[in-house]
Order: sequence, then structure tokens, then C-alpha cells
Amino acid sequence: MEKESLKQIKFGIATLVLIVIVGTVGYKLIEPSFDILDAVYMTIISLTTTGFNEVKPLSELGRIFTIFIIISGIMTIAYIGGKGAQLIIERQFFRRTRMIRKISALKNHYIVCGYGRMGRVIVEGLEEHKLPFVIIENNSEEVQSLAEKNYLFIEGDATSDEALLAAGVKRAKGLVAVVQSDSDNVFTVLSARELNHDLFIVARAIDERTAKKLKKAGANRVVNPYELGGSRLMYLLLKPSVMDFIDGVARSKDYELNLEEVTISKDSPLIDKKLSESPIREELNIIIVAIHRKDGKFIYNPRGIVKLEAGDKLIAVGEKEKLLKLDDYCLGNNA
Repeated sequence: MEKESLKQIKFGIATLVLIVIVGTVGYKLIEPSFDILDAVYMTIISLTTTGFNEVKPLSELGRIFTIFIIISGIMTIAYIGGKGAQLIIERQFFRRTRMIRKISALKNHYIVCGYGRMGRVIVEGLEEHKLPFVIIENNSEEVQSLAEKNYLFIEGDATSDEALLAAGVKRAKGLVAVVQSDSDNVFTVLSARELNHDLFIVARAIDERTAKKLKKAGANRVVNPYELGGSRLMYLLLKPSVMDFIDGVARSKDYELNLEEVTISKDSPLIDKKLSESPIREELNIIIVAIHRKDGKFIYNPRGIVKLEAGDKLIAVGEKEKLLKLDDYCLGNNA
């Protein structure tokens, strides 16, 4: 359809050019007193119906020819305009259709509710880690920016079930709520939790009193950007080298090391093995900083005698390629 519309627009433009040529030649033949510039000028003002005076008095045949040029020009310009509008609508329709199809195919993706300052940072991080995501935004200016960047997005209110369902909330792995107001964040979290009980939800709370409400609504984690920023500034002031190392590892910048969280599945060959018996340290040269048990218990700097269990979340530091191999072990792909 889009190609057909483009062909029709090209045909309309070619017709318009032909009318200019025919008009110029026609005026030159009908009105001998016209030079080339006069003929072109008369053709253009007739096509555009600007209403300027004739350069020279026209004969009766010249007036009839002018009527023909005006009618032909109006019809051709209207045709081009109509096809141009049709092309724009088709492109928007097909782009939206393609986007909906891509979103429908997503699984275990992340949903970012709100594309403000924090939303942009989150999206950049997800993009950097090559993780699938969908953005929900209702600000028309931000929506235009998202379209220009070819991001997958839903234009709508993140507090509504319709927008969340369109973003694939039932198939999503995680959701972050960073819309403009705390009240909207609470409603977003509440709606998302109702639609997907297993979804991991992180929410921003500007007001400290909202944090409890967000947790009651179903948020797994609540972040206060001012507290977080204050703590970060304090550590940067007192322990800058520690913070530089943590930032470098966490963001995979300046260091060959990555910091990852890997979950041991029920099919993993690591189950019931002691940490010292696993290939984690000797073969992969990965450091397990902590183990987060299913019951919520944290084992920091686990010793070699600690047995690994299904559902354990390993907080690991190592090279990216080695961490990918550890992920295979935890999923059972190397079994």
C-alpha cells in the first residue's frame, strides 16, 4: 500500500511538471507577445491561483487556455495532497501495526512506565544491556521522541489496565513505575500487580510517606531518588574509589568485570553441590559475593562448604563471557 501511494504521488508530481511545460509552450504559441519568462509566470500563477494580474492582456483563446490550466492545476495539486495525506496515515498505521506485533511477540521483557528524566536513564540501561523493553507514555512530545528513536512504546496512561495489557504486562518479567506523581505510581503498581502476581515491580517514591503505600500496592522495591542520591553523594565524598569500582562493575564500564544476579533453576547441575565442588571458582574464575536464598536469607561471602539450592540467587562478579557460562549452568543448559 505504501509503495502504491508513493507511485501515485510521483505520478501526480510528474503530471504537475507536465502541466507547467504544456502551459509554458501553450502561452508562448497562443500569445506571440509573451516571452518564455512571461509564459512560465502566467502558468505558475494560474496553477497556484494566486490572483496576480496578467503580465499582458490575454486573447479570448488565451483566457480559455488559462481556465484549462487553473482547473488542471487545482485537480493535480488536490490529487497530490490527498495521496500525501494518505501516505502519512498509512505509514502511521503500518508503523503502529508493526509495533503492536513486535510487542505482542515479547516475553520476559521490561515495562518502563514514564519517560521522564529517570525513565530515560532506565531505558538507556536496558538498551545498553540489550534487554527487551516497552515504554508507556502519554505525553505527546515524549511520544514523538520515542517514535523518532524507534523504541517500542504504548501511548496511554500507565495507570490503566488497557495500556498495561497492551504493553504485555502478563508476559513481562519486570516493571518500573516512574511516572510524574506518587499517586499515579501507586495506581500503576496496583494495576500491574492485579494483572500479574509474579511481576517484579520497582517504583519511585518522591514523598517518603508514599513508600509504604507503594509496598502495600504490590511493589517489590521502592526507591526514593533523594535518599539514594544523598547516600551516593556521601559515599563518593568518603569512599570515592569504592564507588568508582562499584559503578564500573555494575555498569560494565572501564572494567572487564560485570556484576550479575543469576538464579539457579530446578534443572541446574549445580543443585546440592558445594560451592567448592562447582566449576564457578576454578573453571569460570567467578567470585560469588552473596547468595540470596528463597526464604529471603542472605549469605554474604559464602564459604566453599555452602551447598547450592534450587532458587538460589547468586550475586556474582566476573568476566562477561564467564558469567554467560554460569547462566547456562544455572539454567541447566550444560547438564
